[in-house]
Formats: sequence, C-alpha cells, structure tokens
Amino acid sequence: MVTAKIFAIIIFILMFALIIMDKIPRQWVTLGCGLATIVIVFGICMRSPSAIMDTLNVKSIFTAEFWHVSGNSTEESSGINWATIIFIAGMMVMVEGMAKAGFFRWLCLTIAKAVKYKVMPILVTFMIMSAVLSMFIDSITVILFLAAVTVELSQLLKFDPVPMILSEIFCANLGGSATMCGDPPNIIIGTALGYSFGDFLSNTGLIAGVGLVVMVVFFSLAFKKELTANAGSGTGEAVTYPDPKEAIENKRDFIISTIIFLTAVVLLITHAQSGLTVAFIGVFIALLTLITSPKHVRHILKRVDYKTLLFFIGLFIVVGGLEQTGVLEVIASFIEKLCKGNFLAMVFIIMWISAMASAVVDNIPFAATMVPVIKSLAMTTPGADLGVLAYALSIGTDIGGSATPIGASANVVGTSVAAKAGHPVGWGKYCKTAIPATIIVLVIAMLIIKVRYF
Repeated sequence: MVTAKIFAIIIFILMFALIIMDKIPRQWVTLGCGLATIVIVFGICMRSPSAIMDTLNVKSIFTAEFWHVSGNSTEESSGINWATIIFIAGMMVMVEGMAKAGFFRWLCLTIAKAVKYKVMPILVTFMIMSAVLSMFIDSITVILFLAAVTVELSQLLKFDPVPMILSEIFCANLGGSATMCGDPPNIIIGTALGYSFGDFLSNTGLIAGVGLVVMVVFFSLAFKKELTANAGSGTGEAVTYPDPKEAIENKRDFIISTIIFLTAVVLLITHAQSGLTVAFIGVFIALLTLITSPKHVRHILKRVDYKTLLFFIGLFIVVGGLEQTGVLEVIASFIEKLCKGNFLAMVFIIMWISAMASAVVDNIPFAATMVPVIKSLAMTTPGADLGVLAYALSIGTDIGGSATPIGASANVVGTSVAAKAGHPVGWGKYCKTAIPATIIVLVIAMLIIKVRYF
C-alpha cells in the first residue's frame, strides 16, 4: 500500500504541475493522469478491481437515490461524482439555449439603458448583476457575456473596460460562492456532502451578501478615477446607443429560454423539499431546452463545453486514487494535529489554505481534493461540524480563486475577452485590487463564522 500511496501522490503532483504549466489542454492532463491512476495505482500496485469500480462509480447512476433522495441521506460514494458532471452538462445546454436567444446581451443592454448609459452606475449595476446571475449560472458564462457587452459599451462611452471587467470577475466569484450551483467547487461540495441550495444560501450566502456590499464600495472607490478619466471627452457628435431589443433574434425562443431559466431556479431552490437531485434537475432542464428548440439542437449540443466535462472525469479519478490509498486520511490527520483539537483554528486553517492554494492553482481540483479531507476531519475531531468546514472550504476556494488571473476559470475568460479587445491585463494590474479585495472578504468571512458558529 505504501507504493500505491507514493505513485498516487506522484500522479497527483504531476497533474497539478501540468495544469499550472498550461502547455497541454487540461482535459488531456486529467484524463491521462486518471488513466495512470487506474493502471499503475489500482492495477499494478493495489491489484484491486474493486478500487477501480468504486472510483469509476458508474453503478451509482442506476440507483433510485441518484435521481430522487428521500430524507436527509447524503452521497457516500467516492470517485467520479457523476451528479456534478451531469448537472453541469445540463446547465451548459440551458445556457447555450439562452445565449442563442440573446438573453444575456438583452439583459446587459437593458440595465445599461436603465441607468442612462452613465459609467459609474453601469459599474455598480453590472457588479450586482454579475453576482446575482452567478448564483444560478456558471460564472464562466456570466463573465463571457458581461465582459463582451462591457467592451462594447466602453467603445461607445469612451472608458477603459479593464477596471469594470475586473470588478465583474470578482463579483461573479463572490456570487458563485453564495449557492450550491453557483461555482463548480460548490457543486462538488454540495453533491458530495448532501447540502442543498438553501443550506448554502443561508450560510455562505450571508457572507457573500455582506461581501458584495463592501466590494461595490471598494471597487467604486478604487476605479472611479480610471473610469471617469475620459468622461465628457467625446467629439460632440450625437451618440447612438444600442437598443436592447436588437439582441432578441427570435421573440418565441427568448420567452421560452427565460421560462426554462426560471424553472431551473425554482427547482434548485426547492430541491431539498422535493427530493429531486441536481442530476435529475440537470437532465430535465437540458431535455426541456432541446425539446423546445428543435431547430437549434445541433447548434446547442455543438456549443456545450465537453472539454470541461472530460476534465472533471479525469480529475475525480486522480482524487479517487488519493482517497483509495489513504493519502487524504494522512492529510486530515496532519491538519488535526496542527490544530490540536481547536475547531475554530481548524476552520480558519481550512479557509485560508484553500484561499491561498486556489489563488495559484485552479480551485476545482483543490475543492475535489479537500472534500474527503474535511469529511475525515469531521469524523475524527470531537465537536467538529462538517457543515462549518464545508462552508469554510467553499468560501476559501471561491474567494481565494479571485486573487490572481489563473485562480478561477472566470478570471481566465474575463481577461481573455479584454485582451482580444486590445486591453491586455497583466498580473500586476489584476492583483493590485484583486488581492486586497480577496483579503477583505476573507476577513469578513472569519468574523461572520466566529460570531455565528462559535
């Protein structure tokens, strides 16, 4: 077993190193390392077909509880978290349907028009919109459309789009931390530990809400000078503002996609009461989108981000190798000894380690790695509350991922959109405001956790 542990660790470190280097597409990195885990760790070192089957975890899909849960049962299986993958795939299909109907561009332009195309009000409203949308839709999609419209408005109103895009990125990650379906790390944590949309909203949602108020003030003050530098410096010619209605190519598709989105929101909010799992909701919403858009089925399915789904599958296999060989139990034991039984210290260490790690590596694999660790800590530490550890991990990974350009996928997407528009964002420019903002929100989280749970 010692040999198996060593190879599991080597494969895991190699996977992280290759992801950070970003020379090979990350889905091939995790799939390759996942295959190496199955062959070397499970096959050669452990000679355990059962470990392979437990990690692939295909049988869980064919159980009734995978689709509908009665009572407060939680998912105890290890390995590939198919609920996460199926839910994300379903939401991707829904989002592509909404994008095809022009929903996101219409929403952005409608809000800009409502504040009379004034730069500072646009900054505030776009930050709030970024956070609210990211509570229900993957932050990558939110930033993709929000950043594109920001660039369009910046050309029209003559302001630098970078400060606004950086603010939107941070608020997207902040809003994503508020709910179970907001960010991939939360989906992983929620599905693995059996927490609902309401559980996250009433715990991490409180932290995100307070943090959002503070961040709106922070970024407004930090970027006011840059955003208003060219105010009133137009040529004097009449400016023609884009009409939000132009974003809607087909009114029927627009109405249907809006109804489907609202249906998804209702199902997610009530899934703890209805017993419907996120996997069921993902499949249902995807089928609803495809059935109501028969002419666009091929376009929607073609646009789904299959690379991210493959990335998740390989990632879960590699983490399953650490779990099956007992490496994660060793990590949990080390953290427990470090804290010397002090649960408050344990919570803060989990949160800050998660934040610092997620600032330099993708927060998705880190969250997947830490879920079994906090489960082990909750079982072995007297007085430990798994929920508090889970919410600390959620805040740490989601907010910590905002600190650098590579910490979360939304950061990469947002800065890429800015760069393509001729506004490259260096590490210095990004981190100048992102790191202080991250620290402020984490301190707020510490205060709320201390007051609420201890």
